[in-house]
Amino acid sequence: MNPRRRQDAIVRSLRRNQSMTVAELARDVGASRRTVLRDIRALRDEGYVIHSDPGPGGGLQLDPQSVQATPRLSVPEIFALLISVASMRAAGNLPFSELADAGLAKIEKSLPSDKVRDLRGFLDCLYIGPLAPQVDISDMGAMDPALLSAFEPAFLGRFHLRFQYRDAKGSITRRTVEPQAMLILPPLWYLVAWDPSRDDFRYFRMDRITEPQCLQDATFRQRYVPFEKHIRPIRKATPAAQ
Repeated sequence: MNPRRRQDAIVRSLRRNQSMTVAELARDVGASRRTVLRDIRALRDEGYVIHSDPGPGGGLQLDPQSVQATPRLSVPEIFALLISVASMRAAGNLPFSELADAGLAKIEKSLPSDKVRDLRGFLDCLYIGPLAPQVDISDMGAMDPALLSAFEPAFLGRFHLRFQYRDAKGSITRRTVEPQAMLILPPLWYLVAWDPSRDDFRYFRMDRITEPQCLQDATFRQRYVPFEKHIRPIRKATPAAQ
């Protein structure tokens, strides 16, 4: 369990129980006592009021009115905000764009350095451009909400993605690919990946992808994506603040 999810689990456990010992919390979230104590310090730094009773039998209590002083946003959440703004701008449909950019810049500045690095790693994989007018979007569906959470470790760690894909004819196949980029041609979104079984790049419409799974047992090398051979024009996405 990553630190964010573990700390959220600690808060939920403390809200459900009037008092819990560090040992009980450690069993609850599957972590060591030392890790739980470190998480408690982090939660207090974020504004949670957590009381502790001294002594061997002492427990921890979360103030019922306690909330975070500042909300935490994950890299995928911030990335979702940023690419939504960027795609609307590419479509020429973004009123108040300066305010949106300023807000995203403030969010980015509030991130710790490792999260900023992750965010920029995401942005390095993002390309945005206009959709050709002849492209048929009459069958466009909703994207699986699990996509972005699967993309985060896959793109940042260069891990393979496995998913079920339905093509334009309705045929369904299972694919295992090397994710190289995301291409946004509003309103269509594509995963650009190297497909080892085809020995070539493939463009997968993201609304046709289901059951995404990040496979963390092996990594792959980054490849040059020849966008100019397939789609023109393309412009690289830029972060809210440099």
